[in-house]
Amino acid sequence: MIFLMIWTLLVIQVWVLFNGNLLSILKVTKSLPAKGKTDQPLISVMVPMRNEERHAEGCIQTLKGLDYDALQFIIIDDGSEDRTASLLDKAIDYDPRFTVIQGSELPENWVGKVHACYQLSTNAQGDYYLFLDADVRVHPSLIHETLEQMKPDVGIISGFPHYPLKGVLGHLLVPLQHVIVYLHLPVMFANFTTWPAATAAHGAFMFFRKKAYEDAGGHQAVKNSLVEDVHITRKIKASGWKGLLVNPSRLISCYMYESNREVWEGFSKNIYPGIGRNPFIAVMLSAFYLTFFTAPLGIAIYGAFLGNWLFIVPLLLVISIKITIDLMNKQKWWLGLFMPVSMLLLVILLIYSMYLSFAGKGFTWKGRTYS
Repeated sequence: MIFLMIWTLLVIQVWVLFNGNLLSILKVTKSLPAKGKTDQPLISVMVPMRNEERHAEGCIQTLKGLDYDALQFIIIDDGSEDRTASLLDKAIDYDPRFTVIQGSELPENWVGKVHACYQLSTNAQGDYYLFLDADVRVHPSLIHETLEQMKPDVGIISGFPHYPLKGVLGHLLVPLQHVIVYLHLPVMFANFTTWPAATAAHGAFMFFRKKAYEDAGGHQAVKNSLVEDVHITRKIKASGWKGLLVNPSRLISCYMYESNREVWEGFSKNIYPGIGRNPFIAVMLSAFYLTFFTAPLGIAIYGAFLGNWLFIVPLLLVISIKITIDLMNKQKWWLGLFMPVSMLLLVILLIYSMYLSFAGKGFTWKGRTYS
């Protein structure tokens, strides 16, 4: 049995290396086109904001730093009850490239962020649409690097950013977003075919070709989705365009969660809906994670007690897998030492998210509750 576990983990190690190397890395552009070029396509950069006083100023400053001329910035203040509006005014400081719109009342059967993005799109005039979250900070060369990846048959580019981490749950859980992609997504099919089932995307960074966005029906086509990033990418593929998942961790940082509570609520909102609310998949994933990523810790302790060092090999492989993924995405390498605990917490959150769905308690985020 121990040899079977070792061989399985070796296969997983090779798989994540293979998968990770199929992702194009967005790098810092060393030589940018000269300023003042008139043939640049117009990019509409859109950011939904609801109660984002922590991030409003930082977001605007990072957008102002983008090294690209043909930009239109549209921000929506989606019913904020804090200082978001006043901080936006201060940060924009009459920059004519920026427009701030006020969100309308949330219609029935719409998710708040999806409705905000839909409203943003109705004001966009660009050839390409870039949707960013308020908690991201971007490198100046992001637009140029992303356009370089936008081949004629690609309708959307997305990717999972670097995460500056806060709190215990932040360190243990947030980088698992990369792990889930590298473990479960066949990148070859995701990036080189239009197969909708092989899809991953991150809502903090969604770069659309306007034609593809319209062909897919835009955000209106996924109005009631809590994982709209994945679902709209599937719509893009279903309409005949390819989706491209990249590694943008060198150019985008996402300050996703500030507290343990936010991590808990955010993962609870996304994890069970993210697998299509399928209880069979939830059970199978839980068994897989516990068997191959959590159990090796107990096996290693048992092996040390017996003096059989072969029993420690599975744990070393689990740590190696996590370190490999973290280094590819600029995360702290030592987080790999806690992989068994991280996966145990992920299973607990998956079970809790499933409970919220079955009990009809709904998922809470940004002061709104969704069924």
